[in-house]
Order: sequence, then C-alpha cells, then structure tokens
Amino acid sequence: MQRFDWNQIDAPGREAALARPAANAGDLQQGVAEIIARVRQGGDAALRELTQRFDGCTPESLEVTPASLEASSDTVTAELEDAIAEAMQRIEAFHAAGMPGDTRLETAPGLSCEARYLPIRRVGLYIPGGSAPLISTVLMLAVPARLAGCGEVVLCSPPTPEGDIHPAIRYAAGRCGVTRLFRVGGAQAIAAMAYGTESVPKCDKLFGPGNAWVTEAKRQVAADPQGAAQDLPAGPSEVLVIADAGADPHVVCWDMLSQAEHGPDSQAIVVSDSDALLDGVQERLPALVETLPRASVLSQSLRHARLIRVDSLAQAIAVSNRYAPEHLIINCEPATPLAEQVTNAGSVFLGRWTPESLGDYCSGTNHVLPTNGYARAFGGLSVVDFQRRMTLQQATPEALATAGRAAMVLAEAEGLTAHREAVACRLPEPGRG
Repeated sequence: MQRFDWNQIDAPGREAALARPAANAGDLQQGVAEIIARVRQGGDAALRELTQRFDGCTPESLEVTPASLEASSDTVTAELEDAIAEAMQRIEAFHAAGMPGDTRLETAPGLSCEARYLPIRRVGLYIPGGSAPLISTVLMLAVPARLAGCGEVVLCSPPTPEGDIHPAIRYAAGRCGVTRLFRVGGAQAIAAMAYGTESVPKCDKLFGPGNAWVTEAKRQVAADPQGAAQDLPAGPSEVLVIADAGADPHVVCWDMLSQAEHGPDSQAIVVSDSDALLDGVQERLPALVETLPRASVLSQSLRHARLIRVDSLAQAIAVSNRYAPEHLIINCEPATPLAEQVTNAGSVFLGRWTPESLGDYCSGTNHVLPTNGYARAFGGLSVVDFQRRMTLQQATPEALATAGRAAMVLAEAEGLTAHREAVACRLPEPGRG
C-alpha cells in the first residue's frame, strides 16, 4: 500500500498514484486466442480438456440437468433461501422501474416514427466461481434477463474440484429462470457461448464479470462478427473511498478490504483531506487482513492500494472523477452535495451508513459495473442491455412530398444520387427535377 500527497507530486506522480494493476497484455491476448481457437475446433472435447487443465476436474456431464436444478434447494439453508428471495425482490423492483418503453411520434403530418424494445433471443451469462462463488451475480444477470423477456438464458460457471457447480449457484439459477446451466469456466466458457459446441448453444450476447482472461475473451469474441456481443468492460474489482475527518478509519478499512478480497488484481483507494483518517487506515489495515480467510489474496491486492491526501473534499471528487472508479463510496457528511459533483463512477454509495456491500447484494442496483476507467463511457447493467432497440417509420404520400424534399437536397449534397432518386421516383413529376 502506497501513500501520496496529491499536491506534492507532479503529473507523472499523479498518473502513478492512480495507475491500475498492470497485466501482461501480449501473453494474455495470445493465451486467450489459443483457448478460443481450441474450443472452436474441438467443441465439447476441448471444454473437457481445458476444464481438467484449469479446474482440475472433468465433470461427468457439462450440462446440469433440470432435475439437478430443481433439487438444489435441498442443499441450501433456509436462511440463504430467504436472503436470495429478499435480494431478488429488490433487484427486480429497481430494474423493472427502469425498463424502457416503446415510443411512437408523428414527426410530420403523415410521417410516423416508432421505437420498439425487443428482447435478445439467447443470452449467455458468466458467473465466476472458484474460491468465491458469486451467487449474487446470478441474480444481477438473470433477473434483468427475465424482465427483458429473453427467450433462452444460458449460464456457465466453473466447476468445483468435485466436478459440480456450487449448489447455491444452481439454486439461484433455478429461481431466476435460467434455461440451461453448464459446468464450464474461464475463457473457454466465453468461447463456448460465443460460438457454440455440441452441448453449449451459441448465444447472441454475453454478460458477466470475470478475471482478466474472461474479460479478454469477451473482448475478442465481440470483435469477431461470428462471435457474440458483450455487455461492458467488467474486469478486476475496484473501489475508491472519499472520507472526511469524521469517518471511522475502521469502517473505511473494511470497505477497502471488501473489494480487495475479490482477487489479487483488485484495487482499493482512499482519498481524504484528513491526515488523521489516513493514519488510522494505514495503522489498522494490516491487523485486519490477518483475521481474514482470504489473507493470501489480500496480501497481493493491497500492493495496489493507495492512500491519497488532498487539500479539500472538492479536490477529492476531482481525483475520483479522473480515476472513474467502478465503486465510489462517499463516507462524508453531508454526502449528497458532493455526489452532485460526481461525473465518472459506476455506482455511488452515499454517507456513513451505505457500505458498497449493499449494492453488491441486495439494495436493488446492479453490481455488474464498468471498471478500468470505463465508467467515463459506460453505466451499470440494466434491463435495456438485454434488449435491442429497433426503429420503424412509415410515410403517407403527402408526408413523403413534405419530408422528401429535405432528403433529396441532403442526398444531392452528399453526392449520393441513388438516395435522391429513391425519393424522387415516388414523387409527382415536378419533384423529380
């Protein structure tokens, strides 16, 4: 963990202070490309081979049977069932409230324009598993997919060492209406859903967070016309906490650790105008790490952690906007006026009593968010991401006579004669000039 005084470092120093963990892009791209090619060529056999190689097991069957999905509730505690149901209710309520509606407008007498939102036919969901099975991500992806009306929802998740998917992931998938569930993880799962295999159906668009390999695989298949579209750049987790002098350093430490524990390439940053607050975080954090079961992961991710001293909270917001964090916690009072100045963030958590964990699980917003600075151009996942907007227009002869003149002039100015004639041939002779 490094500490900086924002006003005592030059431009390169500021870049270093906000630098994200570096990845070996060349090796990563090549490695992912090889996995994708292997799956496209070998299908299910390649998936089994790669699953054995990366997950240390060979599932008896790649697909989870419907009967197994239905039986998953037998392995989930009543307390967890209730928590899943409660979270689903809030997520569904919030996402339903934000659903887009079809529109129709007459832009000229007799000329109607319409926009319709249609569900994507088949979507593929990726749910990270491994050391932290992300049950909540099932809810964040499958609930809006169901609200959007997607015809088929395919889900892939890495198998456990025993060769099966975590029972709580199976249970949540069944509750949320997932159509088909597969025991496949990593870049090979993305390739399977993008191109299809004997068992895994080809999907139109892929969703879900993952490690650098999964993120790179989504990027590569989205760049291929024969592949599948992707949702948004959702790589390693990150959080930036803005804390004033009244914030509790103990609380700030836990907010940092809650994101840093996701993986060795996660990042946590604290920005404050209080030396006492930063001192408190720096002193308490190491001891808290030692109490956690994921201490080995944290020992790596906290190398990327930053403590940044600023002169004012307004400057803290400016630093945050420059970084464009996936998660922004404003642990200040009052927090709302500061939030009005935020321009770049995936999701914002206001005040002393709003931990980022609420958004991760059950506040109702989505936790699939843009990382790596992409919050400057992307927002969090919503129902509209599972739909496609299609426009329609229809003109009467009178409307074409009115609006067609402008189309003809513009087409002629662009030198596109056939465009002009496609309008002119429908008009009375004088209009054909």
